[in-house]
Amino acid sequence: MQSLFSPLPAVSGDAIFALVEAFQNDPTPNKVSLSIGTYFDENGNIPVMHAVRQARDMLAQAGTPHPYLPIPGSAAYRNAARSLVFGTNGPEPDRIVTVQSVGGTGALKVGADLLRRTCPEAAIWVSDPTWENHGQIFRQAGFAVREYPYYDAATATVRFAQMLAALQALPKGSIVVLHASCHNPTGVDLSSEQWEALTGLFERQGLIPFFDLAYQGFGQGLEADAAPIRMMARAGLECLVASSFSKNFSLYGERCGALHIVCHDAAAADRALGQVKSLIRGNYSTPPTFGAALIACVLNDTELRRLWAEELEQMRKRLAGLRTRLSATLAQLTGEADAWQYIEQQQGLFSYLRLNPLQVESLRQEHAVYLLKSGRLCVAGLTDGNIDYVGRAIAAAARR
Repeated sequence: MQSLFSPLPAVSGDAIFALVEAFQNDPTPNKVSLSIGTYFDENGNIPVMHAVRQARDMLAQAGTPHPYLPIPGSAAYRNAARSLVFGTNGPEPDRIVTVQSVGGTGALKVGADLLRRTCPEAAIWVSDPTWENHGQIFRQAGFAVREYPYYDAATATVRFAQMLAALQALPKGSIVVLHASCHNPTGVDLSSEQWEALTGLFERQGLIPFFDLAYQGFGQGLEADAAPIRMMARAGLECLVASSFSKNFSLYGERCGALHIVCHDAAAADRALGQVKSLIRGNYSTPPTFGAALIACVLNDTELRRLWAEELEQMRKRLAGLRTRLSATLAQLTGEADAWQYIEQQQGLFSYLRLNPLQVESLRQEHAVYLLKSGRLCVAGLTDGNIDYVGRAIAAAARR
């Protein structure tokens, strides 16, 4: 008897999670995982941030129940998430719709479904390269997904002139996915001047920006990492923002994110909220309670927020220090200082090494060093104990 699912094509598994599984099954004692986008501490552990631990203890002592949240999520959480993205001088609150989402991925999906209702004929434009899940999310929402120029592998910089020219040619109403900071996978971000030029272009062309803000605080800091979003919002552009607390609160499994929609006026915001609530109700009904309660507790308490921001800044500085050390190690091993300086100029969790897939495969086969075949390396997987070993492995692979 033929199965109901027999006509379906086979789908290969997710490359990142497959690599994680392969790493776990590798018996090599000195193996190193630099694949998945998770912040690890110096001991190779996911840290429990001090402010989060204190908030957890406070909630446990209070014995608060875990009821269903409203469809848009916790009001305390949503207000705090909106303030973190838009600051104190952002658009009027009644012009911004903020809903709690199931992680940043959930925010992207809900936003994609909303845009499909609003502008079904538009195409989605993503950077070349981009986070590999972007294409899947928007295609599953029914959009055609296309690429605009972004990364120059030869110089490890942004192909900004080509990017501007490509976006300039897009029809009005095209939706453009932008990495607000800590570009995934390259770690190469636009400068403030480039963001200003891009904002003017979006105004003239009538393009719709959809920001992915997954790493706020890991680039140049909490305020600077949100600056591109605030710039476009101040310019009067309607835009969408998918933000996430997985990395900057180290709460990966709690799946805490938010979708923010900046509208021209309160009436438009009210209509957008109604549509988003309808989409959420037909999907997962209401978001999870506990992670949102932890985050709201931290962000709405002056002392806990200060403690959290300080620890996040220490994490950011540690990543920058690891970049500098890896760059210096590779320069010393290869005798080519200029060839590795680009690592220091990148930001966030990732470095985009100029290695081809065969060289990356040699890292795994010969040294048990795991990173994506694109050359994306998670800097947070480096430690004092493994960085010299990884450096030697990369130097050997680069000579192949």
